[in-house]
Amino acid sequence: METKWFNVGKIVNTHGIRGEIRVVSVTDFAEERYKPGKTIFLFGEQKDQPKEVVIDSHRKHKNFDLLTLKGYPNINDVEPFKGMTIRVPESELGDLQENEFYFHEIIGCTVYTEQGEEIGTVREILTPGANDVWVIKRPRRKDVLIPYIGEIVKEIDPASKKIIISLMEGLIDDEN
Repeated sequence: METKWFNVGKIVNTHGIRGEIRVVSVTDFAEERYKPGKTIFLFGEQKDQPKEVVIDSHRKHKNFDLLTLKGYPNINDVEPFKGMTIRVPESELGDLQENEFYFHEIIGCTVYTEQGEEIGTVREILTPGANDVWVIKRPRRKDVLIPYIGEIVKEIDPASKKIIISLMEGLIDDEN
């Protein structure tokens, strides 16, 4: 069976001369994902086999995760990794608490109002701060931004790719 891979970050640059790489993470579990000794997989533009590497160190710096990798002690060693995507196999995904979901479970779900009216499909999830914001793609209309909060999101069923929301007044601008 083919391995299913999930993005956890992207290497955007090097940092300093001691082999640190600067990563923009797309995981809520950076501390767990980038723990020293953990194996991650780097994917480049080509559809080659992923490069398996082991994390040597991890620290936060501004909005980035800075990693060093075992066996890559200087900038020249990690320079070729710029632009690569960091992924983990599905087997590495941990169990979530009740009412917690991975982004890949939400993206692609169809959103309906409590009255059964179809709004559109979750295209993207933004993480601006206090709560996530779902970008809902609507046919022939502007995208809608829905905050992921209990007052709005009433039901999520990833198995049937269906989400029910309470349509608060002013949430959707129906002129577009």
